[in-house]
Amino acid sequence: MNLARLLAYRIPTVTSTATPRDAMLYALGVGVGDRPEDTKDLQFVFETGLKMLPSQVNVLCHPGAWVRDPALEIDWVKLLHGEQGFEMLKALRPGQTYLGETRVTGVLDKGGGKGAMLFARKELREMHEGRRGALVSTIDSTYVLRGDGGCGCTVTEAPVPHALPERAPDARVALPTLARAALIYRLSGDYNPIHADPEVARKAGFERPILHGLCSLGVATRAVLRAYCEDEPERLRSLKLRFSSPVYPGETLVTELWREDDVVSFRTRVAERDVVVLNNGRAEIAA
Repeated sequence: MNLARLLAYRIPTVTSTATPRDAMLYALGVGVGDRPEDTKDLQFVFETGLKMLPSQVNVLCHPGAWVRDPALEIDWVKLLHGEQGFEMLKALRPGQTYLGETRVTGVLDKGGGKGAMLFARKELREMHEGRRGALVSTIDSTYVLRGDGGCGCTVTEAPVPHALPERAPDARVALPTLARAALIYRLSGDYNPIHADPEVARKAGFERPILHGLCSLGVATRAVLRAYCEDEPERLRSLKLRFSSPVYPGETLVTELWREDDVVSFRTRVAERDVVVLNNGRAEIAA
């Protein structure tokens, strides 16, 4: 990694319109529709009264695979998505045009042979007739650069992960994923072949294509909405989690939740393997 070039790098600014089709396709990709006759599901996948899942901010106006730019000298093959979080300032609206501006906010160097951590933030704004409008969401991503230690840093400490309560969960929400889930979700913009091509997945060390981490995040978002927001997306204020293990399409995700006032802590397990795949989750909700 070339730290000076990384800090000076202009990540592409992206403008896109969140069409109703985009909203419905994203919702289907994270598994909405397992209750096809329930109005709480239909609100995300049917054009009448259509609402958008707040977790869609993660894919709207995504700047693409900018870390692959050779000028940055990042060993992107060894990159892992470590954490993801977002804050909602306004609800997403179908048909609205958005502007996404992404920047590097920090680099933590663990030392030669130990890797580094890259922190990035995307700001999502409304656009009105070509003019920048209100800030809708801030989206924070943490990437683990396993092959880039010893290149220098701008911060010396990583954020401390949210601690889960040491008691039995207050609620559990089990949500299935489809065997074709990754093939649907990738149509929302992440075409990494590790999620579709069995040969590529095996070369990366997986028995078969894995589910997108942000898809699993979307499923966990649904669990928080179902458990404590009565499936009202506008009540979710923020959500953050740590990716701890891959998910295979077709597995059932069981989210365990703890509520303390307006804060919901959570983690998600794969039922079939009893493996924690999302950890240290924290969400803030409105009453």
